[in-house]
Amino acid sequence: MSLTPAHPRLTFLDRDHSILAFNERVMDWARRPDVPLLERLRYLSIVSSNLDEFFEVRMAPQLAARKTHEQRGTYTQESYERVSATVHALVAQQYAIYNDELLPLLEKKGIKLVAHGERNPRQRRWVKEYFQREVQPLLMPVGLDPAHPFPQVANKSLNFIVRLKGKDAFGRENEIAIVKVPRILPRFVRMPQAKGSKQTHFVSISSLIRSHLADLFTGRQVTEFSQFRVTRHSDLAVDEEEVKNLRTALRKGLQQRHYGEALRLEVAAGCSEYLSNFLLAQFDLPPPALYRAPGPVNLVRLNELIDQVDAPALRFERYTGGWPVDLVPGQSFFERLQQGDVLVHQPYESFDAVLAFLREAVEDPDVLAIKQTIYRTGAKSELMDLLREAVRRGKEVTAVVELKARFDEEANINYAERLESVGAQVVYGVVGLKTHAKMLLVTRREKGRLRRYAHLSTGNYNPGTARLYTDISHLTADEALTADMDQIFLHLASQNRLPRLHKALIAPFHLHKAMTEQVEAAAAAARAGKEARIVLKMNALTDEPLARCLAEASQAGVQIDLIVRGACILPAGLPGVTDHVRVRSVIGRLLEHSRVFYFRIDGVESLWLSSADWMNRNMLRRVELAWPVTDAALRQRIIDECLLAYLHDTKDAWLLQPDGHYLPAAAAAPAGKARTVQHSAQNHLMARYGSRG
Repeated sequence: MSLTPAHPRLTFLDRDHSILAFNERVMDWARRPDVPLLERLRYLSIVSSNLDEFFEVRMAPQLAARKTHEQRGTYTQESYERVSATVHALVAQQYAIYNDELLPLLEKKGIKLVAHGERNPRQRRWVKEYFQREVQPLLMPVGLDPAHPFPQVANKSLNFIVRLKGKDAFGRENEIAIVKVPRILPRFVRMPQAKGSKQTHFVSISSLIRSHLADLFTGRQVTEFSQFRVTRHSDLAVDEEEVKNLRTALRKGLQQRHYGEALRLEVAAGCSEYLSNFLLAQFDLPPPALYRAPGPVNLVRLNELIDQVDAPALRFERYTGGWPVDLVPGQSFFERLQQGDVLVHQPYESFDAVLAFLREAVEDPDVLAIKQTIYRTGAKSELMDLLREAVRRGKEVTAVVELKARFDEEANINYAERLESVGAQVVYGVVGLKTHAKMLLVTRREKGRLRRYAHLSTGNYNPGTARLYTDISHLTADEALTADMDQIFLHLASQNRLPRLHKALIAPFHLHKAMTEQVEAAAAAARAGKEARIVLKMNALTDEPLARCLAEASQAGVQIDLIVRGACILPAGLPGVTDHVRVRSVIGRLLEHSRVFYFRIDGVESLWLSSADWMNRNMLRRVELAWPVTDAALRQRIIDECLLAYLHDTKDAWLLQPDGHYLPAAAAAPAGKARTVQHSAQNHLMARYGSRG
């Protein structure tokens, strides 16, 4: 970052490094002694899952710049080297925590991953029998020669490379063989307990196979071997302007996703230079793309081990969100919403209320039509079943299904086909834009006229993630807002021009401009000596024009607090540039996901909920929704629970420094000011709303 005192200028933080810094904060939970042991292991696996996605989605242009020695946009050979060095350091920390902290602590609790050299004769017999019975029949070693080229290796699959001595059955000395490990095989197998023992022992599938590799090569000598795993580019690229049927084109693309460009090679720490160089050449990867793992090459699959351990004391205490405080169980949603709007703060309050709203709409004979956007709903979705049931009951059902929801494409294609099969109207949104807005609109006949009821949300219609992600659901019968939603659905289906909306803001048409104008209005007020305050909560801030606008507002004297969970390109507290900007990231037991935009300008408050982060893609390449909360009591509740509670968090919050590093909030407190009792916003809200047990 280059700044001169006389002419300070804004230099944005690097987005990729900001994403990796977020994963460092997640990994801190794997270190925390106050976190239950199995949950610490799970956080370590979450970091691995995040790194997988980082490579699958973000590393292709970096690698292209490295290979061609040419600049690709903002990416260069040097940027690739820097990012690779950061990832290598992060992975080294991961395995240090895994090997030096978590495995010894697990062993003290009677949970042990037993390596080949540690197995007693009884265990070795059991492993051999298991291998011969369950594993060996599914393995097909491939010896490499001109008739057997290097096999296709699927994205993130587990494989072994083996170097052999001696001749094959035809007298040839082909020395390299590849063994694919089928995905159907469990990655961790629980071993039988010895009589009277309270210990829980596991064997990893990689250790189990490596112990018996020689059994796969009769008459040959295994001289060296290594497990390996390749991460490939997995973003689907479909030219929507050219294809005639997007669903068909995406389904074809999904077949090739597992075999995209190789971006990362993971091998065992002890893999020889000969084998690692052979694999790097095979996948056309440079040396920085090689990652040596002193343990399982895929820590994501640790979840299989965690799920097999029966030890409630080593997990978080079970938490169940309570029924929303603004709702009475059994009361009709339609009757309640005629009295006023309702907020559901998930998962502190249960997402079951949203399902109950849809269920009542499906079962109510006076409901004529249901319209809904579908982005991510999860496997075996009750919501999808309810929409199908609505069609069977004669209601008009329109589903705007986003086929390009990353890594959910196949599930959404299947849902679209199932809905169409019963007669629902299924549309796929606007060509070139992802439909990311979360809306459910119900039209009901009441006393001879039609009335609309709606659900809007900052998060997905997914009951599974709704137990883990913090989001705001807003139920309303507001005539102006529901009329806006009806127009938006009409626009998505017909692609007609949108009329002027009453309350809602839509990307890519209005949202970016409206947020820019709000920030500029705050800056103008501050320059005029009036009070101006901005508090924004979101998952990411990477849109440069909006970040620059915030910096200019800071220079005008606006007090700005940003609660940004993940990537943030705007440095905080930079003298002369962002003096009045504070950025905090809250990483807790739950994934922060709600988007809340608050402005107070000369004593007038406005607050918006949204499906959008302040990212260029959300503002300009997606259909996103933001809507105002005008009820004073509900607005104050959101301010208290989503903003103030997090601004006072001293336990799970991290503060962004001007150079892009984050410090824990407690560590960043001035000397003598650190609190003896730390405050966690999430724990406070869980205690207020939830029921445990």
